Amino acid sequence: MNSAPLRPVMSALALLLCLTQPASMVQAANANGAARTSQNENGYHLPAPELQAIVDAPRGPLFKLGPQRKTALMVHLPGLPGIADVAQPELKLAGLRINPRTRAASHFDFGTSLSLLDVATGKSREVSGLPAKVRIAETLWSPDEQWVAFSRWVDDGVELWLLDVRRAQARRLMADKLNAVTSAGFSWTGSDELFVRLVPQNQKPLPPPSIVPAGPNMVESRAGKGAQNRTYPDMLKTPADSDMLDWQLQTQLGFVSIKGEVRRIGPVMTLSKANVSPDGSLILTTQLRRPYSTMLPMDRFGQLIELWDDEGRKVRTVAERPMRERIPSGNDAVQAGPRDFSWRTDKPASLTWLEAQGGGDPESHTKVHDVFMQQAAPFDHPPQKLMELGWRFSSVQWGNDNLALVTENWSKTRDTRTWRIRPGVADSKPELVFSRKTEDQYANPGNPVMTTNEMGRQVLRITADGRSIFLTGTGASTEGDRPFLDRLDLVSRQTTRLFRSHPPFYEEVVGILNDKGSQIILSRESNEERPNYYADDLGDHVPRRALTSFAHPYPQLKGVKKQQIRYEREDGVELTANLYLPPGYEPKRDGPRPTLIWAYPREFKTAEAASQVTGSPHRFNRISYNGPHVMLARGYVVVDGPGMPIIGEGKKEPNDSYLEQLKMNAEAVIDEVVKLGVTDRNRIAIGGHSYGAFMTANLLAHTRLFRAGIARSGAYNRTLTPFGFQSEDRNFWTAKKTYLEMSPFNFANQVKDPILFIHGEQDNNSGTFPMQSERMFQALQGLGIASRLVMLPNESHSYRARESILHMLWEQDRWLDMYVKNAKGEAGGKD
Repeated sequence: MNSAPLRPVMSALALLLCLTQPASMVQAANANGAARTSQNENGYHLPAPELQAIVDAPRGPLFKLGPQRKTALMVHLPGLPGIADVAQPELKLAGLRINPRTRAASHFDFGTSLSLLDVATGKSREVSGLPAKVRIAETLWSPDEQWVAFSRWVDDGVELWLLDVRRAQARRLMADKLNAVTSAGFSWTGSDELFVRLVPQNQKPLPPPSIVPAGPNMVESRAGKGAQNRTYPDMLKTPADSDMLDWQLQTQLGFVSIKGEVRRIGPVMTLSKANVSPDGSLILTTQLRRPYSTMLPMDRFGQLIELWDDEGRKVRTVAERPMRERIPSGNDAVQAGPRDFSWRTDKPASLTWLEAQGGGDPESHTKVHDVFMQQAAPFDHPPQKLMELGWRFSSVQWGNDNLALVTENWSKTRDTRTWRIRPGVADSKPELVFSRKTEDQYANPGNPVMTTNEMGRQVLRITADGRSIFLTGTGASTEGDRPFLDRLDLVSRQTTRLFRSHPPFYEEVVGILNDKGSQIILSRESNEERPNYYADDLGDHVPRRALTSFAHPYPQLKGVKKQQIRYEREDGVELTANLYLPPGYEPKRDGPRPTLIWAYPREFKTAEAASQVTGSPHRFNRISYNGPHVMLARGYVVVDGPGMPIIGEGKKEPNDSYLEQLKMNAEAVIDEVVKLGVTDRNRIAIGGHSYGAFMTANLLAHTRLFRAGIARSGAYNRTLTPFGFQSEDRNFWTAKKTYLEMSPFNFANQVKDPILFIHGEQDNNSGTFPMQSERMFQALQGLGIASRLVMLPNESHSYRARESILHMLWEQDRWLDMYVKNAKGEAGGKD
């Protein structure tokens, strides 16, 4: 049956207008392999109006339920930031990205107004007292829900503001600026005071670096045990970089009351972390120790960890940690010695930490890999051993002296266990609560529900009788995700299901209003209904009460049809994908359509886990500009998230058969959508971001299944990431054959179908350096293969500026229009 021509949902007019901002780098390889940069292509371009409408669709506010669950804070968001904002100067130091004018981590997405929603009545109040064009970064409820502290960005720093909930009125709390380089810069200590990290007073400006070098920058590696470090971006390069990092981290600690009374304490320090105890009496600080590394991020520099009191007096040195330059290989490896110092959230001032055993080496033959320790202030008694862990510590949720939950993982085998410990009971033994494979989502019991205690810290929500907790989870099942709320009796280990989402809706519990768990707040959505919030009484059969009524953000795309499809690949592994059909499209009437498949591979240890159904057919049809769904507006069929499992059973490593399995996955999803009559086999494109881009290049190098590919922010030469990538923890010299076979750069000569590369010039993701796309394009260009490279100025691993995203969509739409939509003849076929 002949396919009908594409009919865009909105206008077919494509306005290729250039904006006035700086041009992106656009290169293409023509038919004879010569690279060209077209002058009339320079500048940002606008995509078709129907694509622009999706980018500029109104964004819903952030919903932040208060700790007493009586009021919700709504943070209202504007449109995307412009390139002028994203292009502001940015420091790249030791893995950090810092706005030098504000002394804060780079931030581009701000709230522009606030409102308060009363849960009991559903009434909303606008917050007054905010300046025009306010930029709100971080927000934090007080434990008693009477106040919301929030940070406001101004041209020369970060201000701390306070919202009076009763009056719905905001005001600046103090004139002193926050240092928000490595944290929000503020936290509550009770309900009437905040702990703050402040910019030092009268800090001398850092002298500008000399344009005349003092000498070469040198790095030396001495013989000894290997240092297997992944390829990190944004590392220090010169002594001047080290000085700048110190200057940016210079901080003075302090406290500020809700009346605005500021009390600075202690000396100015070069702080990477500062955490106040729940009762506000002690401060755990982490200072950096020189020399710094040019190959490691800041969190692996040498550290001096100390305790200070609330008057600024040093109490004790907790630990001195050397630079973590040489860590054993493997994803389960850590540095030997004490690490991860923190406070118990259920106690006024009890310090906890971990001590790695066996040198932190996962290959060491030891039954215990971590020891979990605690010591309470005033630290005049020896530390207590809370628990010995056979695997690597993952997390802890504190409740009280009789209850805490400790989770340990072993990534090599995908094992996870959760234990109950009694941290205040001497000689008590851990009790196993849960045990499963991390990749087995059907067996996932959910996550414990937390609540905020009077000290403003997160603790377990425990029933009044002290024997039960609540669990929420996505509820993965053969029917797709069906979120739930359970009550777990910790004595009998029996769970009682209190709530489960029912089709045709996707519902998640976001708050529990009473100790029984019978009164809840939930988020509800469906294919045609964006998420909205409801109050529900599970016991009285009273109709749900709507708290919000957010409108559909892109009504022009109502009618998108979504289907969760299931199929098998050649070796019998069952797979799942989400199939989207554009509004008004009828397969029997209109025939097969050009199709965009968008995917991201994942590694598994068992075929059973790889076959589990993921996602839900009942979620709202989010037409995100970052994903493939946006092409529905241009009439394409879209397949999102098809299963691309790479399985290594038993002692086999998944990546040793990566290409074979990747091809089976691709063939299986194509066969299925062709069989359904919605896809023209000869007009299919493949695309992905990051590891999905890597997948795209491999599929074009090793198959002729696709007419074209879109590869965004990927890595293509694994010899440039020699100490691991994704879940691969073997190094290049241990698994050389795998690294070489998985690198599409080594098979560039086999690519026969056009590929579009898009990459942010300032990519901050480990391994996906912009050079990866540049070198892959240069290889294809030299071999005479149709390809295109677009480098987006000032963009990171994910793209942020409106101009960049609009141009990205223009590129993708144009590429698919050229090579897929009107393709003639048969595709290359299966290899």
